[in-house]
Amino acid sequence: MCKVTVVGAGLSGCEAAVMAARLGADVDLIDMKPKKHSPAHKSDLFCELVCSNSLKAARIDSAAGLLKEEMRRLGSVCLSVADKCAVAAGGALAVDRDIFSASVTDIIKNEPRIRIITDTVKEIPKDGVTVIATGPLTDDALARDIENCCGRDNLSFFDAAAPIVTFESIDMSVAFSASRYSEGDGDYINCPMNKDEYEAFYDALITAETVPVHGVDSDIKVYEGCMPVEVLAKRGKDSVRFGPMKPVGLRDPRTGHRPWAAVQLRRENGKGTLYNIVGFQTNLKFGEQKRVFSMIPGLENADFARYGVMHRNSFINSPKLLSNDLSLKRNSQIFFAGQLSGVEGYMESAASGIVAGINAANRVSDKATVVLPNYTMIGALLGYITDSTVDNFQPMGANFGILPKLDDHIRDKRERYAALAARALDYYNRRK
Repeated sequence: MCKVTVVGAGLSGCEAAVMAARLGADVDLIDMKPKKHSPAHKSDLFCELVCSNSLKAARIDSAAGLLKEEMRRLGSVCLSVADKCAVAAGGALAVDRDIFSASVTDIIKNEPRIRIITDTVKEIPKDGVTVIATGPLTDDALARDIENCCGRDNLSFFDAAAPIVTFESIDMSVAFSASRYSEGDGDYINCPMNKDEYEAFYDALITAETVPVHGVDSDIKVYEGCMPVEVLAKRGKDSVRFGPMKPVGLRDPRTGHRPWAAVQLRRENGKGTLYNIVGFQTNLKFGEQKRVFSMIPGLENADFARYGVMHRNSFINSPKLLSNDLSLKRNSQIFFAGQLSGVEGYMESAASGIVAGINAANRVSDKATVVLPNYTMIGALLGYITDSTVDNFQPMGANFGILPKLDDHIRDKRERYAALAARALDYYNRRK
């Protein structure tokens, strides 16, 4: 079998390397450690956990728990190690960071088909099958080469994302579908506010707690086009009412009048199951986002598929660039995985690495690549980041909003999530 090259030894790169090796490929795993570290990394070990030692919820009827269980079914090296070095964390899976990284590094070093190369890769390898898994802080020289390969407009260096809510959690007895001045086909969902509602929301917004900015994010420059909504709000009481919450061109069907302010939601995916809160890029803490944005009429019971974030983050425009097997449309020898491919989160990155590793090994052995069904969490996540109907792409993590609906609607959320999980895991049961 021919060789697979994996660039980057974070969670996604390690998963890809181990998976490809297990499938019989000889793997060159290239990482710049220990000669060089990114601004966020301190350890010389692979699979370093930087932000948190929590791998999120463990229960299978949660999106994070289902994702991890699917990864176990696929033979994840990260999950096998995490389960062995878990520490008490209530309902979450958390690990001893040092033991976790050391254990994965040992597995990599003792895998006979993996050759470790310490080097800073400055351009995408031109020969053979390659998995690029260099993460959100990809080295400048390689980032420039990715730009040259993919196009300048298809690589982002800054993640300014607004929250996303599920459609089924929006109260459409309050919100209404319409485009400004009746243009289009009611493409937006509008959440109207009267003056009292707006002023209460405004006061909550400008006093809410934000995420402290430090380390590699401390040099982020805030651009006018992606300014946090809470920063804009502090410029004056009407700043957001004349900005992302402007009500012009809209008429509330309940009153027949223009609302005092309006929050618009834009469809996030082709299926219409997810909606983006337009213009609400934010650096508020997640709990504060839930509290403050749930004051918006129609979003009182909103399920947040993703909270807003603002940080340095390199990622490609995957819906435009990648096929559903994570290979480049213009060069099927090159695969992308991890946060660079547009997934958000440790386990999401690792899951994409598993699939990229399987498909890289299949590519070099002339086998068909694998695409998991969209009713599995991994399949839905990778389907989302490669969905050509997604506009204004921002990274996505595991959530139930990206899964297709059940044939029978279940009102109770916990029971519905359990049924979605059972449907996904049935695929893996039959796959054996």
